[in-house]
Amino acid sequence: MLTIRPETFAKPLKKGDQIHTVSASSVLKSSDKEILLKSIEVFESWGLRIKAREFPNQHWGYLAGDDLTRFKELHQEHSKSLIVFTNGGWGAARLLEKPQPWEKGWFLGYSDVTSLLLARLAKGFDGGIHGPMLNSLAKEPNWSKERLHSILFGKTVPDIYGEPWSIGVAKGPLIIANLTVSTHLLGSNCMPDLKGAILIFEDIGEAPYRIDRMLTHWRLAGKLQQIAGIGFGNFKSCSNLIEHNDNEQTFQLEEILKERTFDLGIPVVGQLPIGHEIGNAALPIGRQAKLDGKKGRLSLISY
Repeated sequence: MLTIRPETFAKPLKKGDQIHTVSASSVLKSSDKEILLKSIEVFESWGLRIKAREFPNQHWGYLAGDDLTRFKELHQEHSKSLIVFTNGGWGAARLLEKPQPWEKGWFLGYSDVTSLLLARLAKGFDGGIHGPMLNSLAKEPNWSKERLHSILFGKTVPDIYGEPWSIGVAKGPLIIANLTVSTHLLGSNCMPDLKGAILIFEDIGEAPYRIDRMLTHWRLAGKLQQIAGIGFGNFKSCSNLIEHNDNEQTFQLEEILKERTFDLGIPVVGQLPIGHEIGNAALPIGRQAKLDGKKGRLSLISY
């Protein structure tokens, strides 16, 4: 079962702590500058300091700089209180080909950043938060911003709710991942131990048959059979993305999610407020959680 090394536990932030921004994936869009600055203002309103308010216009093809540049940006000398990723897309997993000098602190991101969060967790490091990045935080509702603030500053957070799909109650370490990104980590040393875990998936822009294919991959690898409970967050722009002739029979997304998990004999909860839709509930991965399949509730046990 997944264990977090006690010496890596991230300390609650306090006013005056410095945050560092990292672009580990796709190149930043010029149109994102306004939202990035507004998100920085959210952190500053909490009393946190940011090292720089400018974002280099660097790119290497569709990536935010070549692999070495992004690797150095991720691991450069700076305050390790909080690293906030600017955006997702693709490219973070490329950095994992090198040995990672992980250090203690908070890591905040989701989507493509899943690969870094999971790889760090696989080495026993605490502090990974699946939650809004700079290109989305300012758009989040107040409850979502307050939730992230509470996690970072060591306060309790309320339970979140989805739709109950399969009854039962499970307790275990919480692992949240983008389905596409995490599927491509299977078989690598970047995937944390899933035995007894509560696993939550989210995704964006994937046709239902591709989601079927990925969940089948997890089943064939024997991974879904190891977990204690499973939940599904937002699958943005997936439900109606049918890549077949309109006259052909097909499955709807929810049918696939239920069918691929109903025989596991574990609690299943759908429609959790996690992922690419606005209202992305921040959650600390690796911490102990409880999934109630009857009430559709996800609770944190430890912070």
